[in-house]
Amino acid sequence: MLYWLFFEKLLPLFPPFRLFGYVTFRTLVASLSALLVTILVGPWMIRRLHAMQIGQHIREEGPQSHMKKEGTPTMGGLLIITASVVPTLLFANLSNLYVWVALLGMLGYGAIGFLDDFAKVKKQQNLGLTGKQKMALQCVLVFILGSFLMAMERAHMYTTIMNVPFLKNIHPGLLIQPLIHNPWTYPLAVLPFFIFLWLVVVGSSNAVNLTDGLDGLASGLMIIASGAMTVLSYVSGHAQFARYLEITRLPGSGELTIFCASLTGACLGFLWYNCHPAEVFMGDVGSLALGGGLGVVAVLLKQELLLPFIGGVFVLEAISVIIQVASFQSTGKRVFLMTPIHHHFEKLGWPEEKIIIRFWISGFVLALFALTTLKLR
Repeated sequence: MLYWLFFEKLLPLFPPFRLFGYVTFRTLVASLSALLVTILVGPWMIRRLHAMQIGQHIREEGPQSHMKKEGTPTMGGLLIITASVVPTLLFANLSNLYVWVALLGMLGYGAIGFLDDFAKVKKQQNLGLTGKQKMALQCVLVFILGSFLMAMERAHMYTTIMNVPFLKNIHPGLLIQPLIHNPWTYPLAVLPFFIFLWLVVVGSSNAVNLTDGLDGLASGLMIIASGAMTVLSYVSGHAQFARYLEITRLPGSGELTIFCASLTGACLGFLWYNCHPAEVFMGDVGSLALGGGLGVVAVLLKQELLLPFIGGVFVLEAISVIIQVASFQSTGKRVFLMTPIHHHFEKLGWPEEKIIIRFWISGFVLALFALTTLKLR
């Protein structure tokens, strides 16, 4: 909105407005705006959540140390979403479809999380939507996102060809090309893409959701992951950097830098209130939205295979749950004391603060490794 006003309309009247033509300037302003919005609006939202009695319900089988968190305001993810969306709308080029697809992914998954949180508040217990209900809604949203991306692909505005870490000359595609031009076989041609999209986006959203179990853990890791995505967005949309790094050049994807920077700033501001001891929790409305947005950006940038490194701790949390469930169902025995894995370390006696900091360090190292793979190819 401000990009359109200052750069496209008012630039002839005031030449310094040319700053709005630079992605780097708008990225900086968007991230700072998101940070300020979160910090300034946070106290008001916490008071409102308190007044509406929207508090966290702790599951009985969880660590006993968490019982003192009962009643802490939840659904603070609404603050993160607001602080991310507003700067994106203000400073991004809104004629860019990449921006709208990213917003659709984040807002769509945020809506699913909101329904889940609302159901928990209504029932006054830690049971919201059923697993089948959440999965059905997520599958519908993936279908909508995939349909948008396929329309962009037909208009030559998007590609399903991926980048592969460490291998610069291998770029696998996700469409069955011999079937793509026949309307009868077209659904089969795009089926691999939709399946892969489901794995990435649904996996990402639920992995962040599982990680959101300790004060500041998920929000801190999201600062790291979205920060890495900000770098990837910029180099993918920059002709010279993309050519130098030999990654897929995506004209227009540079605008995702503003979206990712807004996410980073919003999560950083939210951490101000979410750090231990937390004054507010993000809830499913926040964790599903952040994970969904992260997954959609990875798909748009063709860095799906790099996402498990950027969000390495999120992946570890999800894998720990899968291993635990598979082991218990097949053998009746548990591999971990409790899952997700951060609860395992709590059961071992680690203080909550130590787990959080060590997981942040691990996430930072993995994100740095992910960025180094751009050159180690």
